[in-house]
Amino acid sequence: MPFTLATWNINSVRLREGLVERLLREEAPDVLCLQECKSPVELMPTAAFEALGYGHRVARGQKGYNGVAILSKHPLEEVSAHDHADLGHARHVAARLPGGVTVHNYYVPAGGDVPDREVNEKFGQKLDYLAAMRDAFRADRPERAILVGDLNIAPREDDVWSHKQLLKVVSHTPVEVAALGETQEAGGWADVTRADIPDGQLYSWWSYRAKDWDAADKGRRLDHVWASGDIAGAAHSSRVLRAARGWDKPSDHAPVFATFDLDP
Repeated sequence: MPFTLATWNINSVRLREGLVERLLREEAPDVLCLQECKSPVELMPTAAFEALGYGHRVARGQKGYNGVAILSKHPLEEVSAHDHADLGHARHVAARLPGGVTVHNYYVPAGGDVPDREVNEKFGQKLDYLAAMRDAFRADRPERAILVGDLNIAPREDDVWSHKQLLKVVSHTPVEVAALGETQEAGGWADVTRADIPDGQLYSWWSYRAKDWDAADKGRRLDHVWASGDIAGAAHSSRVLRAARGWDKPSDHAPVFATFDLDP
């Protein structure tokens, strides 16, 4: 039986509760992973999501920052919540679905504005976080697992609007791309989105700074869906719901979807 999963950096789940409701009503993924919830767990909205059939949740939260949550139509068994690099941030939670598939939901640090850890602590934290993820996957190689989230890196040249112009911009620098590649390789992860959509420009984030984000179309693919090698072949129907970036008072990210022909 197939199940569909979506990942979305919501940029405040309380502020954009209505947008999450709209996505659940109109798209009805079986599992929705949210990042940057910006709320303690006990203050995250639940009643409206439960009314739409999403009665299962695992989450980690913080007041005003970070925060991750997994909403599901199916029962969830919490597996882990890592504090990689000991940052004290709510950036990861993992849960197991009834069929034995584990879903990891990540929010990798953005890294600040300057791609130099000597002068920008946040960039160093980002690289340290990725290294900790890499080491965790080397120590315990994922099986029957899906990794999703805002990884805050656009790795391919066609994952950004201008490869040349963004080479020195945080999210597309060679050192970040290399770090993400090591993390992916360590876990034997397959990039599900690009397996389905191998060619062409593809974005999931557009800056608020653009007066007309759609016309400018200066996007980056920061949000990802990966699968462990043993189930990667079961994934299909990947897409970015670009229209959600144009909803009223939107997140600057759009949801990314994939379907898996596996028991949930």
